Amino acid sequence: MKPLAECRLYAFVDSTYLKGREPADLARQLCDGGADLIQLRAKDWPTDRIRETAESLLPYTQAANVGLVINDHWKIAGEIGADICHLGQEDFFEAGHTSIADLESTNQKLKLGLSTHTPEQANSAMNAGADYLAFGPVYPTPTKPGRPAVTLDYLRWAAAHADRPWFAIGGITLENIEDVLEAGARRVCVVSDILNAPDVTRACQKFRERIASIPLD
Repeated sequence: MKPLAECRLYAFVDSTYLKGREPADLARQLCDGGADLIQLRAKDWPTDRIRETAESLLPYTQAANVGLVINDHWKIAGEIGADICHLGQEDFFEAGHTSIADLESTNQKLKLGLSTHTPEQANSAMNAGADYLAFGPVYPTPTKPGRPAVTLDYLRWAAAHADRPWFAIGGITLENIEDVLEAGARRVCVVSDILNAPDVTRACQKFRERIASIPLD
């Protein structure tokens, strides 16, 4: 995969939005559309299915030089050779971890991404050595039911204080991405607005075009 600092469009193969489609087919379409990172997110699947599916995505992501991210499952990510594992606050800090060094893996190159919802959580994540941070949900989203939106103000804080790559996430669409970019985001995660599109590849391309209009600082 390319360096995280150069990654701008973060897409998902999310079990909630499969609608009968094969995960590997979706991954191929996301790669063709220009996603830099693809996360496998399957909250409702058993670990064996997550492992099997992750292994089926790797040939597509590796061929396209796209980073494969496994949500929640650090052990699986390390064992199958994924590039990154993404963890929430409950999976990392609330599980008793304070540093990425607390996480053992057979894959020494495995990177860690952490979700954050407040400046305090972001500072803790940076101190813990996370390779990238996710800031959100920016807007209310069915992907995170019940979690209040952090609003654009949190993105403005991130733009001023984050010292490593960070991604805005949560309810981001082609209709509101200009506001997200104006608030300081240069990298975005998009779930439903891409996966619900009639043409997934073209939806990715449209997001890439909008993001590319704002150069990296």
